[in-house]
Amino acid sequence: MYKLVCSVQSYAWGKPGSRSTVAALVREGQHAKYVDNEKPYAEFWMGVHPNGPARLLETSEDLSNRLKNHPNLLAAHEKGTLQYLFKVLSVEKALSVQSHPTKEEAVVLHAKNPTHYPDPNHKPEMAIALTSFELLCGFRPPREIYSNLISQTSYLIILALYREKLVAEDESIARKTLKNVFTKVWSSKPEDVSKAVKAMSILLKYTPYCLGDVGVFAPLLLKYFTLSPGQATFLGPNQPHAYLSGDCIECMACSDNTIRAGLTPKFKDIETLCANLTYAMSGPPIFPHKDVAPGIKLYDPPVEEFAVEALEVQRVSFSYFIKICNIDVNQPLRNVTRTPPHVETDVSYDFFGFCR
Repeated sequence: MYKLVCSVQSYAWGKPGSRSTVAALVREGQHAKYVDNEKPYAEFWMGVHPNGPARLLETSEDLSNRLKNHPNLLAAHEKGTLQYLFKVLSVEKALSVQSHPTKEEAVVLHAKNPTHYPDPNHKPEMAIALTSFELLCGFRPPREIYSNLISQTSYLIILALYREKLVAEDESIARKTLKNVFTKVWSSKPEDVSKAVKAMSILLKYTPYCLGDVGVFAPLLLKYFTLSPGQATFLGPNQPHAYLSGDCIECMACSDNTIRAGLTPKFKDIETLCANLTYAMSGPPIFPHKDVAPGIKLYDPPVEEFAVEALEVQRVSFSYFIKICNIDVNQPLRNVTRTPPHVETDVSYDFFGFCR
């Protein structure tokens, strides 16, 4: 059994240390010398990705090196390394409007621009809520989009051009038209965006720091929903989404490829995102789990890289220790995290991410 020191990402959108689940994991697992209550603690990475590799506590050796030098730690189908990346997120501010490429698209993007697309790999991902978790994901139905856009006078000219086709009964025509509308809106000049935003104050709830960023239009086009603790959603390739607030578990293929197009000061690749989206006009449903045994839930997405198990434990009065990222050499490699004690729920969960 090896105890790991895991990586922490302090992105600006993360919750401050005083309220962050990520910070609680860092504090309880001693993954850093101290926790700054004012600093954002956004993501807790458990895996071998070079942008945030885990290390062995006793030797400070990268987990990737240990796996490379001791292939017996992994099953043959894991191809010599972890095929997945396991995370905990604490979201204070909206993340970027983004999508993730297919495997084939990832290879092309990485070859063209390895700085912004660091992996030749896709990034299907599953989010499982630890707290109430708000996000935008997938396109709204066409009539909702029409109703939302028609209220913004700056974009009436776009609707005049595309109205009939956008609400067409033929889904293939509606999808093609939605692509044209989305691309035109997303190609707006910053000064036009700023003017339109003045009439859209409700959209600034999560974006006060992004005035002039076209991403503020995302709620008009993308479906908004909230996950309750224990509920999950699965995000396949080329689905537009943006996390808004809350804490969650994430498991994904081992990749850091993100196509960003709004609500971020980082590199945006609007052309690629607009070209690659599927334009399916519905958000992904809540992804169902399977009850495989009493108190054990299996979240089994349609990808080969990972699945997630949750061990459900009813609240009890005695104290417990948080186990984080223990590796048993006699068992398949699994990353472990537990709902921290400061999260007020009646049920706590152990989450196990593993390769099939």
